[in-house]
Amino acid sequence: MAQVDYSALDDPNISLNSFFPRQGWTPTPEGVQDYTVNVGDDIGLSCRFFPYGNSAPTILFFYGNGETAINYDAIAPFYNQIGLNFFVADYRGYGKSGGTPSFTNMLADANTVLEAMRIVLGASGYQGPVYVMGRSMGRHSAFELAAKEDPAINGVIIESGRPSLGQFTGGLGPQQADDLEEAYRAKAASIAIPVLVIHGEMDALAPLDDAEEMFRNFASTGKKMLVIPGAGHNDLLFKGLDEYFTAIGDFIFG
Repeated sequence: MAQVDYSALDDPNISLNSFFPRQGWTPTPEGVQDYTVNVGDDIGLSCRFFPYGNSAPTILFFYGNGETAINYDAIAPFYNQIGLNFFVADYRGYGKSGGTPSFTNMLADANTVLEAMRIVLGASGYQGPVYVMGRSMGRHSAFELAAKEDPAINGVIIESGRPSLGQFTGGLGPQQADDLEEAYRAKAASIAIPVLVIHGEMDALAPLDDAEEMFRNFASTGKKMLVIPGAGHNDLLFKGLDEYFTAIGDFIFG
């Protein structure tokens, strides 16, 4: 696909009203590994890796706004329990990462994190297939990687996502906002690798109708969707823990 110029979304006023950075870090849990990925300009992104096994598949996870990597200390073991390595990356200004978040940096950094993860894990003997997962705001990073048809990525999982720039177009003129939204929807629709969509039935922030439209429009012929009854935007694990991880396991292991 043709490259789209999203630099208008880097306006400081847009970033200020769109990102909600949270700082924080915890001691490395036993058996877990922490990494810092250099994204240039002496800026490092904090990352945490929860290993299961050298030949196991690895999920590269991009979380939702207002979260940090350490919020997944209690959730990552569920991924390990179904046989997956779990690698979660902070954004600029989140966790203990340096810098200030912006939309184009978020996309560029996703590519850098993927490449760095492949290098450091490969050097440690982790050779299993790689999957990308984006929750809510993390969909932007996941779409960025999945749309490139990189043979190193075996599939993508979108949780609580939608094919929209959302609050990032706030403050733009109507025509510019519409043009960017159209390009963004086309980017999402172009994804042809296997896709799993997980969504809450009662999601008020990313309505189910939007997620179902996104699912239908994916070019992928290997796509699955799980709707968790009664779940909203942030309580999918609370409402449907077993269904959630069964769907992920079935998607990856068939």
